Order: sequence, then C-alpha cells, then structure tokens
Amino acid sequence: MMDKYALITGASKGIGKEMALELARAGYHLLLVARSEDELSLLSAQIKNDHQIKVSYLPLDLSLSSASVEVFKWVQQQSVIPSILVNNAGYGLFGSFERLAITEQLNMLQLNINTVVELTHLLLPLLKLQEQAFILNVASTAAYQAVPRLAVYSATKSFILSFSRALRYELKYSTVSVSCLCPGPTSTGFAKRAGLDAFADLADKFNMSPKTVTKAGLKGMFNKKAEIIPGIINWISAFGASHLPKSLIEKVAAGLYKE
Repeated sequence: MMDKYALITGASKGIGKEMALELARAGYHLLLVARSEDELSLLSAQIKNDHQIKVSYLPLDLSLSSASVEVFKWVQQQSVIPSILVNNAGYGLFGSFERLAITEQLNMLQLNINTVVELTHLLLPLLKLQEQAFILNVASTAAYQAVPRLAVYSATKSFILSFSRALRYELKYSTVSVSCLCPGPTSTGFAKRAGLDAFADLADKFNMSPKTVTKAGLKGMFNKKAEIIPGIINWISAFGASHLPKSLIEKVAAGLYKE
C-alpha cells in the first residue's frame, strides 16, 4: 500500500499544528511548512516520538513571491506524491485601510491569496495522480461579509471561499475533492498579529480551540463537504451575513471592530 502524505502550510502553531497532529494520528506522513524552524523542529520531534510516521519540514516565509515554487521543488526532492494539501498559512491586519501601511497589506495579500493559488496550481497535477486526494483551504467566517477595519483581510478570505468552490466544481469529475474551512474566532496567534489585543477578553468568550476546529475541518474534508463552518454560533453568523442586508451586517461589524 502506498504511503499517504499530507502537505500543511502554516504548520507550526494553531490550526496548522493541530492538523499535523490529527493527520499523524490518522497515519499520514507529513510535509510541514512554516516560518519558524525552531517550532517546526519541536513539532517534528514530538510527532516522530508519538507516531511511527515520517516528517519532513521546510522553514520558509510563505509571503515571499518565490515561496510556492520553493515548496514545490522541495516536495519534488522528497520523491513523494501528497494526497492532502492544507493551505492554512495566513494572517490578518486590524485598522483602517488608509492607516495601515500598504506594504503590510500587500504582503498579506501575497500570503493569503497568491501563495494559496500558486501552490495549489503547482501541486494539483501531483494530487490528481492519487486515487483520492483532498485540498483543504482555510478561510474564515469573515469570508461571508465585508468587515470594516479588517477590509483587506476579509476580502482575502472571501476570495479563498469563492476560489475553493469554483475549483471544487471544476474538479468534480476528478479524484481531487476541494473543501473550504471557515472558522470563527479561534484561540491562535491570529488576534495578536492582527493587532486585536484590545478584543482579547471578548474573543475569549467565543473562541473555539484549534483542536475542535481541526477535527471539524478534517471530518468535513474527508466527507467531501464544500464549506465547513465549525460551531453553531459561527454557522448562524455566516447564515445571517449571507441573508440579512449587507449594510446592516457591515454596521454591526464596524461597531464591534472599533479602533
């Protein structure tokens, strides 16, 4: 029986780390990519110690324009064919569009959109060689609405959701299933990097754990669901954002995310 491999980006912490742990428990060998070599090394050692699987990792800043090609070449050097691609790497920036540095916003666009699209395009021919393969793109419940002061971030997640659904349709007669995971607030490093420290107490009341989000995401992926929204509150929020007047949803979001 051919070994099963999963490639996970943003694998050193949060949802990406839990994805690695869960897939290791399921018997998948791992190809892990993230910025922090120290965190990747520790995670790799932990997984190898707990499970009889192979783990290779690549420390790399995925926001670099050359990152996707570097990852693809690295996968080729491993002489393996992945059957799962988890596009998890991404981050957000909080603040008015005008105030935030354009260089930081363009860097976020590069990571949240360009890297996902290019890496998926490069790896798709390999994934199609498998009898069954999966692509899991990680978006957010922010994908369902415009969010003032998270304007570019929410737009990138809307792109990922739309891209995932379109690609899923294109591949419906292939061996590759495409799903999009849209979590709500999650206990990860997202809020800190986005500059949302002021909302920490509020977020703690609604945050889901990365482990819970991961279990829901992988279950949905293996069941070939198009969209996966963990948690009933998040599902209701996404439903409301899709069916209530957009101006009302934007007003509510703007009230929550004040500078």
